[in-house]
Amino acid sequence: MKRSQIILLIVFLFISGIIYLALANNKKDVVKEMKPEDKTVYVPIREVHNELRTVPLESYGQVNPNSEINVSFEVQGKLLKGDVLMKPGVKFRKGQLLYYLNKSDADYTFKARKLALSAIIVASLPDIEVDFPKERNKWVKFLNALDPDLKSLPEFPATASEKESLFIMGRNILAEYYSLKSQEEQLKKYAFYAPFSGTVISVNVEPGAIASPGMMIARIAKTGDYEVKIPISMDDLGHFKSQQLAKFKNSKGEEIGTGKIIRISDVVNQQTQSADVYYSIQANKGREIYNGMFLTVFIPREETKSTMTLPRASVKKGKVLVLSNEKLLERTVEQVGSKPDSVFITGLKNGEFVVMEELEKVDLAKKYIGIKR
Repeated sequence: MKRSQIILLIVFLFISGIIYLALANNKKDVVKEMKPEDKTVYVPIREVHNELRTVPLESYGQVNPNSEINVSFEVQGKLLKGDVLMKPGVKFRKGQLLYYLNKSDADYTFKARKLALSAIIVASLPDIEVDFPKERNKWVKFLNALDPDLKSLPEFPATASEKESLFIMGRNILAEYYSLKSQEEQLKKYAFYAPFSGTVISVNVEPGAIASPGMMIARIAKTGDYEVKIPISMDDLGHFKSQQLAKFKNSKGEEIGTGKIIRISDVVNQQTQSADVYYSIQANKGREIYNGMFLTVFIPREETKSTMTLPRASVKKGKVLVLSNEKLLERTVEQVGSKPDSVFITGLKNGEFVVMEELEKVDLAKKYIGIKR
């Protein structure tokens, strides 16, 4: 290797070393300037101060109709308008024709079957005159009553002897008659009459469409006969059951009705530890109750307990978060009462700090400093 090349190599290595040292020192400075991620999170807290409170026994629920059914048909046909314009919110009376189906084909088939039965009886009359002369008049009367234009069938004549019964069955008269009775019942299913006075909730199909068996045409609800579904804490359920009468308030706090327990669900909500209680409800004079209203039920009884008031959102599944040594701990509490936006709870000690944040928004892996109070 020539001397000049050796000199160039030494110069190159020297320059490279200088550049490397400069970059290394710069990286250290950048690392020194970088601060670790601040994982401190500030959460709103409140110091626990339990107070003796007279807790009203009340809960919140919704008005539902006692009777709510789907309008549908067991037969198929073109849907036609009845006596009522079926639109959501329209009221109707019991017995009014709501819908009916075009049944021209079924009517013609029914008339044809009547004529076929009449023909069998006409063909059998000579034998009846010979074998059962005393019974001739009743069969003639029955034959005349099989008028194709009449909508209903006459009563089938009673046979006077076993021999006559065997004769009628042998001529297939009885079988044809019961086939006609079945078809007569089917014709009654082409019209839908209101089973109660009520209101139209929703309409799915308009007149002119083809209605299939079982298709939901509309949904109707009975008016004036309501129930209220109320979730009640298991701890308070006994108090509500012991009262014969409960009262209801609207969203303005005005008393609008009274009611009694009609049934209690035997299934407990695992998250809220409450059971659904169903109340009847009667409006007070001058008040109106509507389907879907939210009401507060309360009973004339109160409990004195050492409680603290918290926002409803801070209590989830019977638990709250407590701040202790800059860490969050879950604590089980008991709900002893409620208002629309808050709950009364027991189970916390005076001096503890309870978090006023929803559980879903809290990450237990972070460090927390409760400053916002």
